[in-house]
Formats: sequence, structure tokens, C-alpha cells
Amino acid sequence: MASSSGKRSSVRKSGSNGGDRILSRIIESSVVKKGKSAASDVGYVAKRLIKSTGKAAWIAATTFIVLGIPLIIEMDREAQFNEAAMQEASLLGGAPTGPPVFMPQPK
Repeated sequence: MASSSGKRSSVRKSGSNGGDRILSRIIESSVVKKGKSAASDVGYVAKRLIKSTGKAAWIAATTFIVLGIPLIIEMDREAQFNEAAMQEASLLGGAPTGPPVFMPQPK
């Protein structure tokens, strides 16, 4: 048993050197270098994309605040004004000025 463990340790030592050589050959291969370069490029593009997306979101949000919210408020005011005008017309007995209501024809 002792001799077999001695053989294993000698195999491990030689295998370790062989493994290091194989590992260094793999690390220095052109495929790995191209892969690292591609991963670096992907990281750069992703970073720029996130930055650009953030800028676009900022522009869209500020545009909505400056243009959209006042438009919504004005449309609400106009709807309230039209509703008040319709109520006033119905109280005074005038013809309703709202949208036409479908009524069936009498037979």
C-alpha cells in the first residue's frame, strides 16, 4: 500500500507540471484571447447602452413633465367647464349642449 501511494504522489507531481503546461497553453491560446476581447467589448457596449438608455429616459420624463402634465390639466379643466355648462343649461331649461343622445323614433 505504501508503494502505491508513493506512485500516486509521483504521478500527481508530474501531472501537476503537465497540468500547468496545459493550463498555460489554454490561457495563451488565440481562442481564449479572442473570447476575453469579445467579453471586454460586450461589457463596454453594455455600459454605453445603459448610459444612453438613462439619458433617453431622463429626456422622456422631463418632456412629459413640461408638456404632458399641463396638457392633462388643461383637458381636465375643459371637461369640468363643459360639464358645468351642461348642468347650467339643464337648470335653465335650454336644450342640452352635450353630445347627442340616441333616442328611438316613436311609432
